[in-house]
Amino acid sequence: MAVAPRKPPLQFFLRLRRALGGRAGWGALALQALFVAVLAWIGYEIVANAKANLEAQNVASGLGFMSNTAGFGVSQTLIPYSETDSYTRVFLVGLVNTLVVATVGIFFATIIGFMVALGRLSPNWLISRISGGYVELVRNLPLLFQILFWYLAVLRTLPSPKQSISVINGIFLSNRGLVVPKPVGQEGLIAFAVAVVVAIVGCMLLRSHSRRKLFRSGRALVVWPYALGLLLGLPAAAMVIFGTPFTFEMPTLQGFNFSGGARLIPEFVALAVALSTYTAAFIAEVVRAGILSVHKGQMEAGAALGLSRRSTLRLIVVPQAMRVILPPLTNQYLNLTKNSSLAVAIGYPELFSVFAGTTLSQTGQAIEILAITMGVYLLISLVTSGIMSVYSRRVARSGGA
Repeated sequence: MAVAPRKPPLQFFLRLRRALGGRAGWGALALQALFVAVLAWIGYEIVANAKANLEAQNVASGLGFMSNTAGFGVSQTLIPYSETDSYTRVFLVGLVNTLVVATVGIFFATIIGFMVALGRLSPNWLISRISGGYVELVRNLPLLFQILFWYLAVLRTLPSPKQSISVINGIFLSNRGLVVPKPVGQEGLIAFAVAVVVAIVGCMLLRSHSRRKLFRSGRALVVWPYALGLLLGLPAAAMVIFGTPFTFEMPTLQGFNFSGGARLIPEFVALAVALSTYTAAFIAEVVRAGILSVHKGQMEAGAALGLSRRSTLRLIVVPQAMRVILPPLTNQYLNLTKNSSLAVAIGYPELFSVFAGTTLSQTGQAIEILAITMGVYLLISLVTSGIMSVYSRRVARSGGA
């Protein structure tokens, strides 16, 4: 006897029950529906309560406040800013400062972390113990303590600008920061920049060609003379043809501070150093674990081929370890970016300090400002994770870094 086919709506509800309810059936589905309803009610109550509080305080909701004049200064601005600019400009200034300190911190933390990890694995007893002591010391001290240490105990104890330290002419170190000559662009700057980019791309292509030749034929191609010629020759040719790319504005002492030049404020230096050294201790353990995950026979095979320990690590071990290193390394990058919000303790004008701090206290737009700040940190984390995921897939496909 033929069985009548089930109707599409019935099949849809059966699939929905299996997907949401599992083996428990309709009872589990009802509980989940009740849970969603409770969450929706809680969300509605939160929104209604916030709206009522804003109306009681005569605070207008929305983003209209972003066009109002900020009226306060910012100690470090990498984009043009003045006190007459709007809160939108304040947001951009804080965002740029956050991205800059995060980028600098990630760069130096990666380098220090890899060096410390290799130091811990070194057969040299002294280097191994020093690297291990660094990791144990830095990892077990709170990050906020380290930020305050570099700011208060190291940088703020430097001499005043009149007694500043100057090892090289035009570079001064004092408790006001590091002052260096400021490059000022000239007519040949664009051509010079293009030449530098072309030289760097050429060096990367030469390195890639050398690695492919090494893995295919077993013979290394010496490319450093060609790379050096590109890095020096192309920019020099651009300077000869198109003129000087930039000149330097020298800092001069006027009164109690320096005038002219470019200045790195102590808050930026303290934050960058603390974030780099603190995160590097965790990265070192991540890298060490990744290298130890590669069988020791790989090192022995490299030695049997006549490769030095350095070449074996660079060409054989580390490329295999990168597949293990990359996921936790991404987490450390995200932690460093989020930890930059601790800069509020020393007054560095990053996003959380100038936008979720000063702007919030002046405008009272807590919901809008906190929502924007949360969204920005979420976006930064997602972009960082996306970039590292793309690189991780590339490493997985190629079998190495």
